[in-house]
Amino acid sequence: MQLVGRIQERAIFNHCLRSTESKLIALYGRRRVGKTFLVRKHFDQQIVFEIAGLYNGEMKDQLQHFALAITKKGWAEAALYPPKSWKAAFDLLERYLDAIPHQRKKVIFLDELPWFDTPRSKFIMAFENFWNAYCTRREDIVCVICGSAASWMLKKILKNKGGLHNRVSEKIRLKPFNLYESEQFLNQKGILWSRYDIAQLYLSTGGIPFYLDSIRKGESVVQFIDRACFSKDGILRNEYTELFHSLFDNSERHYKIVETLYNKKEGLTREEIIDKSGLPSGGTLSITIDELEESGFIETQIQNKKQKSKALYKLVDHFTIFYLKFMKSNATHINQKWGNIVKTQSWISWSGLAFERLCFAHLSQIIRALRLEAIGYNAFPYVFKGEEDTVQIDMLIDRADRIVNLCEIKFTKADFIIDTDYARQLRNKLQRISERPENKRKNIFLTMITTFGVADNAYYKELVQAEIVLDDLFTSD
Repeated sequence: MQLVGRIQERAIFNHCLRSTESKLIALYGRRRVGKTFLVRKHFDQQIVFEIAGLYNGEMKDQLQHFALAITKKGWAEAALYPPKSWKAAFDLLERYLDAIPHQRKKVIFLDELPWFDTPRSKFIMAFENFWNAYCTRREDIVCVICGSAASWMLKKILKNKGGLHNRVSEKIRLKPFNLYESEQFLNQKGILWSRYDIAQLYLSTGGIPFYLDSIRKGESVVQFIDRACFSKDGILRNEYTELFHSLFDNSERHYKIVETLYNKKEGLTREEIIDKSGLPSGGTLSITIDELEESGFIETQIQNKKQKSKALYKLVDHFTIFYLKFMKSNATHINQKWGNIVKTQSWISWSGLAFERLCFAHLSQIIRALRLEAIGYNAFPYVFKGEEDTVQIDMLIDRADRIVNLCEIKFTKADFIIDTDYARQLRNKLQRISERPENKRKNIFLTMITTFGVADNAYYKELVQAEIVLDDLFTSD
């Protein structure tokens, strides 16, 4: 299978290959997002040594595994003198690398690095010495270190205060596919779904390559979700628990924050998280929030750049929200059918909110469709609580050219129709937003973001200034 997307990441890889210095690349991201596949496919022939840590393996098992990987590369000394420490293991790797001609860049791929770091193993100390004392003296090494365990990668590598401090050349957080990349991936598998169906899937599972790869040719969206999420042996049935367990140490705190944020779609401030979750304030909370954000589960949204203390943390991971809404409550109902759930008002209401999240995840595509690439902007959901009512805007794009795009987001199976009641609501929103002090000298443009467009009637002609449809979101970043 060919690589899909990953344009920026591959550009970084190529830069490192062309460099006249050795480079250390830290690649991280949630499990099943395609880290290993990306490295193997891109570097292909340049990889001279590859190994993945053994899950729950003891130190002696990891060392034996490491030596065997070198032996398989033809370096018999590794089998004759099996290392008893990580310092000895990396000495073996150095001697193996010394025997390879210096004509081209040599890629070392250490996958699932956190699993090597068993208690009292001194793995990090040995790796630091390998990089600082050996690799940096050469010009032909590209070392890619990779791991799904976000807690470990952040603490031991990305925020290392010891021998690896400021030593990592490139830090890459691999994100899920967007809609465009998801479509490319499915088409490559011969799965020719409509864009509406791909969007439906994305609302539920996001753009995780492993999830997409599990779809069978000939299946519909409903059939896949039913099999993967609601059947007894479904591949995603236990994914929520396994996901957090694999990513984080002491994941109970992460569960608590995620499930607290799930109950407040508008998001919560740090103080509100403390109040509603019952978790203590302090450094541990900050680390937990940081780990969740670096892993793509939550995002920080700031409406006013001058009030960063009022930043809202929002749960944005599609699969996590889908699990908490539909799978967790049906955990004991193995025979629950997704085809029945998807017909309920509960799903219809939920899908509208999920489509809002999808639009924020594809903000760059929306900005491109509005031709705002060269114009400064700030985009956020907006809630204004007045004396008599509350005005809620799905997405407000506050532009540097004194225009505000008031975006209404609707997920429907056909053209969206603005009727008399909804037109009245829109007029009220436009008036209330225009009356805000910060908008007194700005133009307010009503922008409709829908799946198939807005029906052309008198209200459409009167109110709508700009329109974005689902197809506009299926473009590359």
